[in-house]
Amino acid sequence: MMGRPKSKVEEVRVRGPLASFAAGFHMGLLEMGFTPLSAVLQMRLMAHLSRWMDVRGLSPQELTGDRVEEFLAGRRAAGYRERNTRRGMAPLLGHLAAQDVLPVETAPVPEPGIPALLADFEQYLRAERGLAEMTTTAYVSRAARFLAARVPDGDLAVLTPADVSAAVLTECTSKSVGAAQYFVASLRALLRYCHLEGLIGADLAAAALSATGRRVSRLPQGITEADVRLLLAACDRRRPVGRRDYAVVVTLLRLGVRAGEVARLRLEDIDWRAGEVVIRGKGRREDRLPLPADVGEAIARYLQRSRPAAGCREVFVTMTAPTRGLTREAVAGIVRRASVRAGITPIGSHRLRHTTACTMVAANVPLAEIGQVLRHDSLISTANYARIDVEQLRTLAQPWPEGGDPR
Repeated sequence: MMGRPKSKVEEVRVRGPLASFAAGFHMGLLEMGFTPLSAVLQMRLMAHLSRWMDVRGLSPQELTGDRVEEFLAGRRAAGYRERNTRRGMAPLLGHLAAQDVLPVETAPVPEPGIPALLADFEQYLRAERGLAEMTTTAYVSRAARFLAARVPDGDLAVLTPADVSAAVLTECTSKSVGAAQYFVASLRALLRYCHLEGLIGADLAAAALSATGRRVSRLPQGITEADVRLLLAACDRRRPVGRRDYAVVVTLLRLGVRAGEVARLRLEDIDWRAGEVVIRGKGRREDRLPLPADVGEAIARYLQRSRPAAGCREVFVTMTAPTRGLTREAVAGIVRRASVRAGITPIGSHRLRHTTACTMVAANVPLAEIGQVLRHDSLISTANYARIDVEQLRTLAQPWPEGGDPR
């Protein structure tokens, strides 16, 4: 007679300097959404680290970054293929840091000169300008390229309007129009910042002339109603991850929000009684929008039946431990994978925002109202969608005079 199969889950005993933290770490793993088996793997890592520290006579207060790298190098040399990187140790190191037992390591101070200037410029863009993460990174990258080419020694006092104009000209002759315009915007922000900080005597931003030229002007493209149905059907709502993905896609489609705005959506942003939702958009802007019934129903079903227990407040979270809020890239990935499963052309999350706008244009919704839904700062942005109804635009075209050459 066969006995009961032995469980793979076992109790891990931690001996050594980290023994007193084992129980709390195990409880924290379960609270973060780790399964019992995956928690065991993390506990084994803790036991290994504790033994390694015990042999070397190290206390938790001596577990510096260099010591961690030394431990990981030993794991890799011993043939461990998993949890042999800082990322794999993140839950354990995070728990120890929360207990205030790890040494306080001084944050690296930027080197004087250009590195320090770029660090301060980045902080200015985040704190004062309120730019998004991706925009800030792009601005700093282009600013670094300009400084490295024009003032490699960091002496900003030698900058002249001619240097700025020459940099813009070089960009325009080697890059696309769109890339050149982005470079100009970044350069102007840098020069204004340097002037405000007294690093240069005059505001040279005006020397960064606007880049103009022919750009490919494409009509905003949504997806068809049939593709929308296929996309939603590709999210298997019988499974927890499918219910989450369905709620994400419905939210993008019905509210016309961006991927980052879905990722930033928090539990307290939804007012269930009033049927409203707060959207945190670009530039720290917050808008209160009506919550459509189908969006509310999809989110509620996901929250009640699928969302893992998590300490974070984001509505949409990862389905595997450690549980944390989705990123903008993760939201975009959900849409792309769903489109592949649906058998339609792979699309990004922004195509769903275009779909929302195109649907409203087809329903003869005024552009001003479309702009309110999409939360555009200017009607110029919304006017771009007026071009999608090509048939109506044809009625505005004047006929060619008799005998005239339409060429």
